[in-house]
Amino acid sequence: SVGTCSVMGTASTMACIAEALGMALPGSASPPAVTADRIRIAERSGAQAMKMIEQRLTPDRIVTAKSIENALRVLLAIGGSTNAIIHLTAIAGRLGIAIDLDRLDAMSRKTPVLVDLKPSGQHYMEDFHHAGGLVTVLRELRPLLHLDALTVTGRTLGEEIDAAGIGFEQAVVRPMANPIYREGGIAVLRGNIAPGGAIIKQSAASARLMEHEGRAVVFENLADLAARVDDEALDVAADDILVLKQIGPVGAPGMPEAGYIPIPKKLGRLGVKDMVRISDGRISGTAGGTIVVHVTPETAKGGPLGLVRTGDRIRLSVAARTLSLLVSDEELATRAAAAPVAIVDPAVRGYRKLFLTTVTQADQGCDFDFLRGADSGESVPR
Repeated sequence: SVGTCSVMGTASTMACIAEALGMALPGSASPPAVTADRIRIAERSGAQAMKMIEQRLTPDRIVTAKSIENALRVLLAIGGSTNAIIHLTAIAGRLGIAIDLDRLDAMSRKTPVLVDLKPSGQHYMEDFHHAGGLVTVLRELRPLLHLDALTVTGRTLGEEIDAAGIGFEQAVVRPMANPIYREGGIAVLRGNIAPGGAIIKQSAASARLMEHEGRAVVFENLADLAARVDDEALDVAADDILVLKQIGPVGAPGMPEAGYIPIPKKLGRLGVKDMVRISDGRISGTAGGTIVVHVTPETAKGGPLGLVRTGDRIRLSVAARTLSLLVSDEELATRAAAAPVAIVDPAVRGYRKLFLTTVTQADQGCDFDFLRGADSGESVPR
């Protein structure tokens, strides 16, 4: 049918983010596309847009450091898509507001996943809607939110939560005292592979792989992956770590959702369902598994992910928030000195050249650098 993914994928995540930001009408995030609820929301949205013009209620009054922080809190509590980190970073960047990944991770440690939806849980978006939608989550998060943040209705977030009335018994949104996952859905990793940070959706990862050390099996780019991943001669074991390079903002280019590296067929036939996978790309919000993405800086910008070789040992510790290549600094320096210098082909022209020379890294939102606002001195979470 029409509509978006029926789980907490990127589209549903961003609908919830828009509502949490105050930029979409209360109750607009969850109605299924085929229902009259969706049509009513569309009509109300158009009418409200006209009222906002009359009231001079402009987006800069709504999207602020406080509302962005609310959106980040909601992202963690709904087990939302990792892509939302990039989108919110870009939105904040247009206002000159920085998103501090380390403080986001600290927020994650205090914000449990409350929404029992796939891929982190069991239910679907339709169930979420029937459970009351996003306001059910906002009620639970209320003590942690900036309730004075303005919304498109002209009322504050706190006033909108009050206007929604009391909740009702349901099984999709858990209370804070009984979450489906004790921390936020997303964790930030750092280490000598990812000095600028990397992201894992820990709520959708395999518990047995959250603390793991394994041998790297490296694919240099998407073509290499396509050519070898299902080759019966590929030297790979279930406890190895799959590494894919050159799928970042510049390397691909465009940072495709290719970080969901397929399990090699020879292992799939043995019943292997998950492996640790690492890349400088993205994954779909629907993806589950122990997948590390947004490694920064990316390979194409000289990031240390590009120095990883098949046979190297890598250690992942989600508890410690570390991603470590177990190779000496001296050896890495030797490899870096021998690596080719990444440059943009001087023959490239037009939009492609504009993109390759001005797009920022994942930790800055993959936006054009010339579209970022002047530094406001603000950063979130605070």
